[in-house]
Amino acid sequence: MPSVNVFEKINGEYYQLTSAEKKVADYAVIHQQQTQFMSISELAEEAGVAEATISRFCKRLGYKGYSAFKLAIANATAGRQEPGGARREDLAEDSLEGSCRVAYENDVDALRQTLELLRPETIHKAVDMIASAGRVLCMGQGGSMILAQECAHLFSTIQMNFQAVMDSHMQAIAASQLTAGDVVIYFSYSGSTTALLKNLQLIQDRKARSILVTRFPKSPGAAYADVVLQCGAREGPLQGGSVAARMAQLYLMDVLFREVCRRDPEGYRSRQEMVAEVLSDKHI
Repeated sequence: MPSVNVFEKINGEYYQLTSAEKKVADYAVIHQQQTQFMSISELAEEAGVAEATISRFCKRLGYKGYSAFKLAIANATAGRQEPGGARREDLAEDSLEGSCRVAYENDVDALRQTLELLRPETIHKAVDMIASAGRVLCMGQGGSMILAQECAHLFSTIQMNFQAVMDSHMQAIAASQLTAGDVVIYFSYSGSTTALLKNLQLIQDRKARSILVTRFPKSPGAAYADVVLQCGAREGPLQGGSVAARMAQLYLMDVLFREVCRRDPEGYRSRQEMVAEVLSDKHI
């Protein structure tokens, strides 16, 4: 897989940063193009931190200094500027065609980022858990619950032990009754919601196993998960539940599904054919 770029490093380390360092991280992620042209004094002023904080932040990410950090940003953003020097936001406001193109490129970026973050060993481990599970419960909160439902629906075409648990109270009840042979697939972009942490603690206490699909591999929730699958798509503070982020998580779901099917192509093909035959009666 390609080496992790500066923004993936920032997301990976985000929950280990101090509150002041998070201000630098937030500014750099939101203002990617501008940051590479700013002096350390300018960035310190814009982010509202001391220059020493920026130096510590750069070293925490593994860079020798601020110059190396800016070079990494330049490399990560190379080729992403729109034709004619226009920013994506400007194109979106200019016309319907521009808006369509921005949406397309944001979604493609999310998939590309997720592909770069894929680790074969974690995919294999997750599939091993799914294949050997007694029950597989799919959970999430808010918009992530929609992804959990989609996951359960997709896998139910080849395995009948998948179930989406939607209500937060029912999630807690279900988690409390898991056994060591059960698995939970949990969707949470932030990996840091209160319900997620409580449920993952219950899952761990019951000695069941969990797969967490999240953006942040060092989030509080990731500490409880047996497997963490990191999705791409960078969201700003005002973008909670973006379509691009959901597409990135759907892509990971598709990867898992395909790998499960690849392990027993004839068996799963036969089950899909049976499901297709039964559902054919539902159509006119």
